[in-house]
Amino acid sequence: MKEFLMLFWNTAGDRSYSVDAAAMQDSMTAWRTWIGKIARGGNLISTQPIRYEGATVDKRQITDRPAVLEGKLVTGYLLCRAASLEEAKEWAQDCPITTHATGFTEIREIAPFEM
Repeated sequence: MKEFLMLFWNTAGDRSYSVDAAAMQDSMTAWRTWIGKIARGGNLISTQPIRYEGATVDKRQITDRPAVLEGKLVTGYLLCRAASLEEAKEWAQDCPITTHATGFTEIREIAPFEM
């Protein structure tokens, strides 16, 4: 089995998420069902939403906000085990983030790192 990181992207609001707290709460059943399916298969490692507040740091500056690319930002993650990228893509097709017009899941394989 390989490990994959799924990053959940959606539209950024003005210094906040574009989806309000009530709408997020309403979608929790769909998220629990989707994550539960992965967990029941023994493939869930970790998952959490990510708070909007954050910082971006590079050699030139520190910016007190998360990275927003083309009006979108990462809103959460899921770390899982899957036999292949194809299997992870199949799971992502049912991800609740896709119910949002601008929501999508980025999937990245975890690379082994040895020191």
